[in-house]
Amino acid sequence: MDETALVIFTPSGKRGRVPVGTTVLEAARKLGVDLDSVCGGRGICSKCQVSPGTGSFPKHNVTVAEDALSPWNAVEARYDEKRGLPEGRRLGCQARVQSDVVLDVPPESQVHKQVVRKRAEAREIVMSPAVRLYYVEVEEPDMHEPSGDLERLAAALAEQWSLPGATAGLTVMHGLQPILRKGEWKVTCAVFQSSEGAAPRILKVWPGFHDGPLLGLAVDLGSTTIAGHLCDLASGAVVASSGIMNPQIRFGEDLMSRVSYSMMNAGGADEMTRAVREGMNRLIAELTAEVGAVPRDILDAVLVCNPVMHHLFLGIDPYELGQAPFALATSAAMTLRAPEVSLDLHPEASVYLLPCIAGHVGADAAAVTLSEAPEKSRDLVLVVDVGTNAEIQLGDAAGGVMACSSPTGPAFEGAQISSGQRAAPGAIERVEIDPATKEPRYKVIGSDLWSNEDGFDLAIATTGVTGICGSGIIEMVAEMRMAGILDASGLIGSAEQTGTDRCFPDGRTHSYRVRDADDLGREIVVTNKDIREIQMAKAALYSGARLLMDKRGVDTVDRIVLAGAFGAHISPKHAMILGMIPDCPLDKVSSAGNAAGTGARIALLNREARAEIEATVRDIRKIETAIEPRFQEHFVNASAIPNAVDAFPNLEAIVTLPDVSFNTGGDGEGGRRRRRRG
Repeated sequence: MDETALVIFTPSGKRGRVPVGTTVLEAARKLGVDLDSVCGGRGICSKCQVSPGTGSFPKHNVTVAEDALSPWNAVEARYDEKRGLPEGRRLGCQARVQSDVVLDVPPESQVHKQVVRKRAEAREIVMSPAVRLYYVEVEEPDMHEPSGDLERLAAALAEQWSLPGATAGLTVMHGLQPILRKGEWKVTCAVFQSSEGAAPRILKVWPGFHDGPLLGLAVDLGSTTIAGHLCDLASGAVVASSGIMNPQIRFGEDLMSRVSYSMMNAGGADEMTRAVREGMNRLIAELTAEVGAVPRDILDAVLVCNPVMHHLFLGIDPYELGQAPFALATSAAMTLRAPEVSLDLHPEASVYLLPCIAGHVGADAAAVTLSEAPEKSRDLVLVVDVGTNAEIQLGDAAGGVMACSSPTGPAFEGAQISSGQRAAPGAIERVEIDPATKEPRYKVIGSDLWSNEDGFDLAIATTGVTGICGSGIIEMVAEMRMAGILDASGLIGSAEQTGTDRCFPDGRTHSYRVRDADDLGREIVVTNKDIREIQMAKAALYSGARLLMDKRGVDTVDRIVLAGAFGAHISPKHAMILGMIPDCPLDKVSSAGNAAGTGARIALLNREARAEIEATVRDIRKIETAIEPRFQEHFVNASAIPNAVDAFPNLEAIVTLPDVSFNTGGDGEGGRRRRRRG
């Protein structure tokens, strides 16, 4: 029997065994992985670059040896000599699999570039940036009153702008004298001042009058994606937005996998720190290039992230966050210089990190608080930032705010789902299933047509239908429940029970075929294992919300805000049918889009907001789900679709869920309606 090896590709999560000696490119094609190649594997185009990982990967239950891939060959050496390969990269058409391996496919090597769904939401922000331009006229040097050029520039800022005590770093000092003389002692200064009355710091000086744009950067550093918004600090306008997949995904899709990686591998935390900083710098280069600028033009930055990403970005080992009591190295806001965290900004630029709320409720949750202001709400609002780790807040002006986090995992983003994928052209994002015929129709990213409309096949000719993304999975499962294909316990019925041959035996359970195999052999199915993954994710999310409601002593909330890049694309009705969120009038469920990114922009463009959120965070009551006895009880109840005990009267007023049970031996009509509480 030929020897085989396990190959795992990230960020897609696709895996499979291939014969030892198979090239990475061949393995990718066999497993349906999105790895590009223009030259057909001849080692010419370099489109098929991959980054192999080594060491222990507890998430994948695999240990990768240093020699998991064949050594560099002459083709790779020649290409590296002529054009250069980034450090750690291999050509997929040349590297051959020798043993179990984890391979990251960088964005530039993917045929279909990932659509990172984080955008700058339109919002009014009171402009009060920490960096401003000041034009001054400086006293010329005088032998009778000797003083340095910097001291006279500082005196001019104090006299003409009431900015006493201005200082400057070496970067400014290196060019100050020729700039002053070129401007004939008239210059424009970019000055950083963290708050009114704080010591001013000169960041940059231009000769004469300068009225060019001042650039600032707001970054939402997520577990899965990094989204950046380049802003004009004078106008507040977002001049460029972009996003990339977080390169740390190859170390684990969820946060605890990354903590485990740092525990299991010497230098693992440092490796992840380098990866995320390099990813940030790639994003910065993309953003500035889009507007014809360079990274050194960015003079201020604000960063929001969860606690694990916070520590890894700062170069702090997240070991303590992997075990109770989940202690942070620091929860306070921080202002650092860009070189301290290896960011390619102006060397005098500041990087402000919002405060963390608790061990697993981070600066991203603080940014959501800043954006949505639950502490100022007249009605009781539940704010849910949906992601790999969901941050949940409940509160109002009268009773204050509580917060917790729930480990939903990556299932909502397409990972660990048989036909799942992240949002990219060709991914199913909307679904409807006819309750009578059980026939599905769907929309994919990149086309506005439903699959049963004329022209659909032509519209998707270049991408095909490649899988199901997070919003599509939520709608798919909810539609299966509404159509009677899925029972409340999460079992898919047989063809006889459901009345459709789209349901077929799959091991000990059944699966539902959404789309027949295409010319490349790709078929889209939903398995019972997929349903279980979604049940676990949604149960964790609901249980966190329910726990906060218990602490507040309420069974209902007045309104729900779905935040996060993913939350912006969730259908409230389908989310409620699934039981992701508590019952609430659907017109009271809204999307805040990327509220964490919005909060970062607010802090970037309004320095007073930084002090405001620092004070607000101190008053938020933190609830740790890991030590709450009722969390597990809620989790078990929330595993049912929508819930085993909690009532959903608003949902029941508009949707009637079929009373079916597909337990072994069921006839498709059995199963008593579950008793609801209250």
